[in-house]
Amino acid sequence: MLELRDVHSYYGHIHALKGISLSVEKGEIVTLIGANGAGKTTTLRTISGLLHPRHGSIWLDGERLDGLPPDIIVRKGVGQSPEGRQIFPRLTVMENLEMGAYTRNDKEGIRRDLEHVFGLFPRLAERRNQPGGTLSGGEQQMLAIGRALMCRPRVLLLDEPSMGLAPLLVETIFNIIRELNREGTTILLVEQNAAKALAVAHRGYVIETGHIVLSDNAANLRQNDLVRKAYLGET
Repeated sequence: MLELRDVHSYYGHIHALKGISLSVEKGEIVTLIGANGAGKTTTLRTISGLLHPRHGSIWLDGERLDGLPPDIIVRKGVGQSPEGRQIFPRLTVMENLEMGAYTRNDKEGIRRDLEHVFGLFPRLAERRNQPGGTLSGGEQQMLAIGRALMCRPRVLLLDEPSMGLAPLLVETIFNIIRELNREGTTILLVEQNAAKALAVAHRGYVIETGHIVLSDNAANLRQNDLVRKAYLGET
């Protein structure tokens, strides 16, 4: 469904992605793990059109995305819950979710998707009229994911969904990721908690300094010596 072919991205003169190639099949959870600064968020920003690659190509269901502006990429079916949540703090929960559907005009479909989000995240339903900035960190993460779902994505990009959350909330977020996938959502997951990411993913890629250095199914990655020592904290 989603494919990156030899993608090179830059921040000014800094060569951040150095020939990234990866794929996500329909119905999969694929995780991208790596250290801070390895290029994980840059990969998602490049897919979303916030960065344009200088070389290589990005494809969604056989349609080329690279070079398109971000709003068109959303319309094509790529939704993202960004690192740091980046909700609109002065807008209410409901208004934040409605912003996620700004590319749509099917009112009945939007209403159904709002109810779906509230079913996944009952806390958001309880707080629908509160400003987003008054929510807890976990609730803001739920809101960021819910907002991304409101564009009805074919591929959902999740960037560090567990960052800064208490362990119980981390478990809640990963249960939601499993549930979304069971419902048919295809997910590309960037996550520093490699153990949690590999527990929910079907396949994974390891990125170091802008290069993919390893790819395999999640079970094999969990047993890989490099992954165990560098990302799972094992000796």
